[in-house]
Amino acid sequence: MDIVLVPGFWLGASSWDEVTPTLVEAGHRVHPLTLPGLEAVDAPRAGIGLRDHIDAVVAAVDAIDGPVALVGHSGGGAIIHGAIDERPDRVVRSIYVDSAPLGEGGVINDELPVVGDEVPLPAWEVFDDEDLVDLDDDLRAQFRARAIAEPRRVTSDPIHLHDERRYDVPATVIACEFPTEQLRGWLDAGLPFVAELSRMRDVELVDLPTGHWPQFTKPAELGEAIRRAVDRA
Repeated sequence: MDIVLVPGFWLGASSWDEVTPTLVEAGHRVHPLTLPGLEAVDAPRAGIGLRDHIDAVVAAVDAIDGPVALVGHSGGGAIIHGAIDERPDRVVRSIYVDSAPLGEGGVINDELPVVGDEVPLPAWEVFDDEDLVDLDDDLRAQFRARAIAEPRRVTSDPIHLHDERRYDVPATVIACEFPTEQLRGWLDAGLPFVAELSRMRDVELVDLPTGHWPQFTKPAELGEAIRRAVDRA
C-alpha cells in the first residue's frame, strides 16, 4: 500500500523518520510530505493558504498508481480530509493522528500567535498539559530545533468541501492526548468540533496514550497503529 504521511503544524517530512521503518518493514511504500512554506526557515510563506496544502496532498495522490492511505497528524488531519474530498475514489483509508476531519467552513486553529505572514512554534506554556505528555526536555529541544514557522493562512483559512463521498472513506482516529472513551462521549453529545467525524460512515477509534506528538514520544507504537489501520484497508 502507498501511504502518504502529512505532518501537523511546524513540521516537515523528517518528523515521520522514526515512524516509517515499521511501515516499510511491513512492505508498504511511504511518502512523507513537506508542505509548501515549510521547506526551510527562510522559505517564503506569504500567500500560502490551506488550499495550497490540500493541493499538495492531492498532487501526491495523483502521482501514485493505485489505492492510497492518507495519514494526517494534528492540523494535517484537516488537510488530508480536504484531499479526500477531492479524490474520494482514490483513498481507501484515512488515518487521523490525534486529530479529526474538519467540516465545511471550519478553520484549523486561528487562535495561535501570529507574526506577520507566519505562525512560529509558540512557547510551551501556550499548550495544554495534555499536549505535552511524554515530551521531555530533550524531545522539546529537538522539536524546537527542527520547527519551521507555519504559513499564517493555513491556520485560519476556512476549508471548503463539495463531495459527500468523503463520508464513505473508512477512517481511523488514533487518539493520544484524550482517550477514545472521551471522544465517544463527545460524539454522543453531538459536539460541534466532532460533527464532521460523526457523519463518516466507517470510523475506528484507537487509543495510543501519550501527548500530542506521538511521532516523537511513541514513534514505534504510532507506526504499528498506522500499520494495523492500513492493513484493514
